[in-house]
Amino acid sequence: MSKYIPGNQKHLSLQDRIYIQNELSKGSSFKDIARFLCKDPTTISKEVKSRRLSDWWHKGTFYNAHNFCIHRYHCKKKNACGKIVLCGVKCASCPTCNQTCPDFEKERCNRLDRAPYVCNGCTKLINHCTIAHKYNYNAKAADRKYRETLSDSRSGISLSRHELRLKDKVISPLIAQGQSPYQIITNHPELDMSVRTVYTYLDMGLFTSRNIDLKRKVKFKPRKVHKTQISDRKVFTGRTYSDFSELHLDSFVEMDTVHSSNDSAKTLLTFFFTKEKLFLAFLMNRNTEGAVRLVFDRLEKRLGTYEFLSLFEHILTDRGSEFGDPDSLETGITGFQRSNIYYCDPMRSGQKGGIEQAHTMLRMVLPKKTSFEFLTQWDVNLIASHINSTPRESLNGRTPYSVAKETFGEEVLKAFQLREIDPDEVHLTPKLIRFNR
Repeated sequence: MSKYIPGNQKHLSLQDRIYIQNELSKGSSFKDIARFLCKDPTTISKEVKSRRLSDWWHKGTFYNAHNFCIHRYHCKKKNACGKIVLCGVKCASCPTCNQTCPDFEKERCNRLDRAPYVCNGCTKLINHCTIAHKYNYNAKAADRKYRETLSDSRSGISLSRHELRLKDKVISPLIAQGQSPYQIITNHPELDMSVRTVYTYLDMGLFTSRNIDLKRKVKFKPRKVHKTQISDRKVFTGRTYSDFSELHLDSFVEMDTVHSSNDSAKTLLTFFFTKEKLFLAFLMNRNTEGAVRLVFDRLEKRLGTYEFLSLFEHILTDRGSEFGDPDSLETGITGFQRSNIYYCDPMRSGQKGGIEQAHTMLRMVLPKKTSFEFLTQWDVNLIASHINSTPRESLNGRTPYSVAKETFGEEVLKAFQLREIDPDEVHLTPKLIRFNR
């Protein structure tokens, strides 16, 4: 049975086209194919007819392989063109026969003029078929042609040159006067354009004015494109920030990564307990899904599965590619679920503002562009201990270490390899690591 619901109006996929190709080779009708795919037979008919491939087969006489006349095997005409006075060669062997002969009739096949419109599934052997112009349906080629058509239909703009010129006469002079696109669209509703469209057309160079003519354009740097985000959107099902907000949690864990300079592949995996303000950091040799899983497994072995579940039951993180396999992070070394991973909305780092604030303290010791190549886990533990020994106003002047000690117990903090630092010895500058080397 088909997995599709009748009437869903979805486009044909590559799997659908492969099925169509296989069924055509078996000689199935359009009606049978449409019934399985839950489509209308005309959909299958239009698909095959519009995306079939033309194939020229070199069939004909011995001398002229491109003769498509139906009379070519029995024709005895000579000098039909009248160009050569003494010509003893049969016209059927001449390359110009089809163009000059008044009795030319192109050989046709009823199979190509009506369903199935292709040679797929033809009972006549290819070597015995005399039709020169054949058609074949190939699923991959048809899907590629469909993708190209879909892309072309969405490119360009939906305005004629005359319409674009009329809008340009209004917009460009006002931009030259220092007005913003929002101001122009608000004062001229007859333009029937959105502000976003005006910015897009300016970036495309369709108006006389350019985007550099905008008042604030030169003040902004190009927005960075995050190429390391999770590409598989299926992992966000049931794990979005809205799903997380419905839990109404008072205490949870925020997770993120801190990158080294370009000359080192090492990365810090960081955790932040929102209620206790406790900060943890673990050094990873590379920023990958496997490296994150390794840290999770190591923590579970130190703490035990039950203690790990009680501490890291709910984790909120961003959409970095290193967190792209939540199932492996949520599944413990014994096969039981040890955590629940949720993701912030794109470009909303403020949704996990606690760990971002902790990163500012981390960057006091490890400024940006600092290489982590010679950093050890002992150094990272020392930095985390100093950060956790700093009093917080949100904790009424207490340190995260003292609050976590009351909540989690001293054994848990030992498993985290944290220790309490004397208040006068807390050091949050790059000298902290230099002095301890």
